[in-house]
Amino acid sequence: MTTPAGFYEKHRELLDKAIEAASTRDYWSAYPESPSKSVYGEDAAPAGERAFQALLGQQFPIEVPGAAGTVTTERSPYGIALDVSYPRADPADLVAAARAALPGWRAVGPQGRAGVAAEILQRLNARIFELAHAVQHTTGQAFVMAFQAGGAHAQDRGLEAVAVALAESTRIPATTTWSKPQRGGDPLRLAKTSTVVGRGVALLIGCNTFPTWNGYPGLFASLVTGNAVIVKPHPGAVLPLAITVQVAREVLAEAGLDPNVVTLAVEEPGDGIAATLATHRDVRIVDFTGSSEFGNWLEANARQAVVYTEKAGLNTVIVDSTDDYKGLLRNLAFSLSLYSGQMCTTPQNLLVPSTGIETDAGHRSAEEFGADLSAALDKLLGDPKRAAGTLGAIVNDGVLARLTEAGNAPHVIHPSTAVSDEQYPDATIRTPVVLRLDAADEKSYTREWFGPVSFVITTESTRHSLALFTETVRHHGALTASVYSTSPEVLAAAREAALDAGVHLSENLTGGVFVNQTAAFSDLHGTPANPAATASLSDAQFVTGRYFTLQSRHHVTEESNA
Repeated sequence: MTTPAGFYEKHRELLDKAIEAASTRDYWSAYPESPSKSVYGEDAAPAGERAFQALLGQQFPIEVPGAAGTVTTERSPYGIALDVSYPRADPADLVAAARAALPGWRAVGPQGRAGVAAEILQRLNARIFELAHAVQHTTGQAFVMAFQAGGAHAQDRGLEAVAVALAESTRIPATTTWSKPQRGGDPLRLAKTSTVVGRGVALLIGCNTFPTWNGYPGLFASLVTGNAVIVKPHPGAVLPLAITVQVAREVLAEAGLDPNVVTLAVEEPGDGIAATLATHRDVRIVDFTGSSEFGNWLEANARQAVVYTEKAGLNTVIVDSTDDYKGLLRNLAFSLSLYSGQMCTTPQNLLVPSTGIETDAGHRSAEEFGADLSAALDKLLGDPKRAAGTLGAIVNDGVLARLTEAGNAPHVIHPSTAVSDEQYPDATIRTPVVLRLDAADEKSYTREWFGPVSFVITTESTRHSLALFTETVRHHGALTASVYSTSPEVLAAAREAALDAGVHLSENLTGGVFVNQTAAFSDLHGTPANPAATASLSDAQFVTGRYFTLQSRHHVTEESNA
């Protein structure tokens, strides 16, 4: 058996590097993002695929407190049969088991908990190919993206949360001696102990599209700060988080701890377990990624808990001018196409002055810009194999319905078309649809169209674009914003507008960095500064609300020192 302290010593160098990286915000990654044989070994890829295939059509091997019956809910957007069943647990049993595990987990201390968390992440990384297949066939991400975003980048985000949680929860010394001089007598002396105490039971509500990338920060932040975690996956994407919980329970048991520090809550669609658990009096933390409707409900109703949400918003691009028009078009086309726009960071509203824009290719009218963007999409997605690797598959019927609705609307600039995948002929793959709207058509563009749906919106001027951007993001929220301009004055105004609206801003991205991608240990993801989220991944505020520091003290006498 390895103790939590032993795991901390094993991973101490990694944790120190992670804390340093989170402090400097320079590039650093602990888990390689390339699925290359030279990185992970000759047999890693086939072994991972075999492990994934062995799970299909079987009952997933995991224990759940109070399990009664099984649940089978997932389907692959690529058309293969999954048929993995999971034990079904009663919410009250899960909460009771999590509460019972808390004292032992609290006694481990921040360093021990961080060591256990780092060991969990190391073992998840060892299963990265298996996880990548699980992410691919529950979310519709293409394999390479599933490997990177669902595997290595998710693990980096998890380690980032561990680092921030460890740094913040150890700022106050665990023990200290306090001495106050007294005139004409011995000083007053007290021995003081400070203990990090988690809020209690945490609930992680997973999403369908990025179950690990969005799930790991909350999971590991809660664990390191002393909380037990109930993981409630989306019914459409259970397997990646089930593997995660399985690994976590194995590590906890090996460390001599109650494995119910981490448990799994699987439900049939419509069971409402998330709402039941989120409002349970003993659930004190809720992490949620998903629709604004349910996120807002959680914020309003889970009053006994601290609620961290990442919802949806109107991600906006302000197009004013550019000295690299081809780069702008390539960058935007890829941003709109990546994973079929099924990212909370995908641009939706592209604001262009009705008078057009100045570029290194000459003046382009708003109509010409729309046509050029459509041509860039066709160029990017013209080869079916490349298109399938970029687009992935449509994750669920809701996305497909919105895509169909938008495609039937007037003023379509770029119609959506079907793409075939030789490897997965039953996959549902579609190219993005882009529509042209006027700024007056706010009923359409102030609605969030999650999926491959975007609008080129003509405004009166760049000044009008900035005002519209500020107003819509303040009211509806956004995860990302972007501006293209060669004017220092416009860029300065865009920065001020982003600060007023409360959203992260990208400027003149024309190369290999895209507005809908963020890097762990450097980029903050989300912000409570606008309605789209109540947290940033991962800053101090994301972890400090998950614990208290409680003190005890007693007199120190000569006898006690002896």
